[in-house]
Formats: sequence, structure tokens, C-alpha cells
Amino acid sequence: MSEKLVAMILAGGKGTRLEALTKKIAKPAVSFGAKYRIIDFPLSNCANSGINTVGVLMQYESVGLEQYIGNGGKWGLNGVRSLTTTLTPRQTEEGLSWFKGTADAIYCNIDFLDQCDSENVLILSGDHIYSTTFDEMLRQHEESNADCTIAVYQVPIEEASRFGILVTDKKNQIVEFQEKPAHPISNLASMGIYIFKYKTLRRYLLDDAKNEKSSHDFGKDIIPTMLKDGRKMMAYVYDGYWKDVGTIASLHQANMDLLHEGTTLDDITHGNRIYSEDTNSHPQYIGAHASVKHSLINQGAIILGDVSESVISNEVVVYENAKVINSVLMTGVKIRKGAIVRNAVLAPGSVVGENEEVSAPDGEVILYSKKVVKSHE
Repeated sequence: MSEKLVAMILAGGKGTRLEALTKKIAKPAVSFGAKYRIIDFPLSNCANSGINTVGVLMQYESVGLEQYIGNGGKWGLNGVRSLTTTLTPRQTEEGLSWFKGTADAIYCNIDFLDQCDSENVLILSGDHIYSTTFDEMLRQHEESNADCTIAVYQVPIEEASRFGILVTDKKNQIVEFQEKPAHPISNLASMGIYIFKYKTLRRYLLDDAKNEKSSHDFGKDIIPTMLKDGRKMMAYVYDGYWKDVGTIASLHQANMDLLHEGTTLDDITHGNRIYSEDTNSHPQYIGAHASVKHSLINQGAIILGDVSESVISNEVVVYENAKVINSVLMTGVKIRKGAIVRNAVLAPGSVVGENEEVSAPDGEVILYSKKVVKSHE
């Protein structure tokens, strides 16, 4: 498989809808599920698929993400029999030449893809939670002799306007595409996962780069143009768990999903391993008077108070008489004595003071980001 497919992960989004969580780090580097980062999922999917060449395209706050990815060793993509490369915008005399869109990001790295000399290129988003291998999708792509195969996911029709929407015939060939339509005519949503014949994609990228009216985006420009030209476009129907975690509410919900039957991490991964960094954390400690109910707690956490229906990350401390309910606590959070946290996402390093309350009404989610300069622990 590796000789037929090279992967390119788009990990340069600014992530403004995640507010304080992405103030100093890129969206794919945001914590998830007590011990992971969002980028762990697409990289693990590539590793589990046996893809040996992976390019990670970065832009905003790229330094921290680049350090985290390193040589790809966390995912077994460490250059021994594979290559993981971080790719950033070009430096010019005027400064950095930012990527203009998703298609432009790939166009700017055509030289890298030319050197890979792969028959096909897999384009992925760096900020989705799902677990799969791409073998079956590639097999369908090759057997149908498609110019492009797009992974699709059935969404509720009332949510379809948030996505690129496809209409297919009985053979799963795409006959129409709508980019975030106000009035969607289908609930087949593009997952932002594409396999292209590389030679075909290369021609379209070169033409698109010359088009001054283009927004240089796959969903808005490349895919509609290929469809208009009569290129063979196929849909690959994905039926596993998939979540776009681009908002505080969706990030919170995806974390909460891990606590429920049918969407636990084991259910999501179907036996595939999700690789992550080794934090060398201290052993988990739950106090004699603590209460933990239906929660996911990292080994590096210390729980002395009450935790229920929550996801607790490494180096979190919940002190005596504190309560945490239906919340996500990221790395290094401290919940002081008597504090109450409910329906919240707490940014890394946040501190909730003694008897302080951080909560949102049921059905809503609050993001909390507050640190102290000195600690007296």
C-alpha cells in the first residue's frame, strides 16, 4: 500500500472557534481524551494503514506542533522504513507566504509530492476524531478507476448545511456537489478525506494556481471543477465514529462520547492503536474519600474530590470537597477545595480557586482559562 499512496495532512488551521485553547497552539495540538492530542488520530490512521510517507502541512502556531510531531517516532513513522515531514509556508523576501487555501497548501508542496513519485495522494484534515485504515478506500478507488474518491458520512439533514454535501448514483459515483449549502439536497457529507490520482490532481492544482478568481480550496474549487469536467468522482461511505471538533461544544461532546457505550475509545478504534506521546507521568492516585463515577481519568491525575461523567487529563489535581461534573479537564488543571466545575472545558494549566464555581446550564458548555502566577501547593 505504501508504494501506491502518500498522505498529506492539513494541520494549519487557526482554530479561532476553539478560542483560548488555540491562542498559543495549533488546533491539531489541542488535548483530547485525557491522554491524546487531536493530531494523534489522523497520524495513527496513517500508521495503521501502512502508509510510509506522510507530510504534515502547518501554518499557524506551527512550532509547538512541529516539536510534538518530531520525526514521527511516536507513530512508528520515524524514518527507519518511513518518512514523516512537517511542511510550513515558504519564506520569501517579504516574509512568510501563507497558504491561501487547502488546495494552495498542497500546490505549494508539489515538489515534495513529485519526489514521492506516488500513484495516489491521500488528503486528510488534522482536526477530526476517528479511527480507520485507508486500505478499503484505496481498493475501491483503484477498482473503480476513479480520478478522485471522497469519504462521506451520513449526517442529520438539519446539520448538512455545515458540510460539503454530495449526491451519488446507485454505483456511488458522485453526480453533484454542494459546498455548505443553505438548502442541502442530501445528507451525505464530505469528511474532508480525499484520494486523488496524483497526476490528475497535479494538473488541476497547476491550473487552479493560475486562476485569480479561485479561492484555492478543494471543496469550493478543485472538486466542483473536476466534476464539471466529467472526471470520475466516487464516494466511499464511512460508517464508523467521526467527529469534527472545531468548536468548544463539539470538542466537549466528543470527549463525553468516550464515556458512553458504543462510542468508547475501544468502540471507536475497533482494535486499531492510537499512538501518543509518553508523558512519563506519575501513577494515578484516587484518595480514600474521593468519588469517581463514569469518568475517563489519565494515570497522571490526582483525585481527592468528586468526579462524575468527566474526562481528566495528565497532571490534573482535584482537591478535597471539590466537584467536577460533565466536564473536560486538560493537562495541569487544578480544582481547589470546595470548588464546583460543571458543563465546562478547562484549558491546560487552568486553576479554579477555593469554593469558586465554574458552570454552564445543562445543554450548554463553558470554556474556562485562568492561571495563577505562583502556586503554593
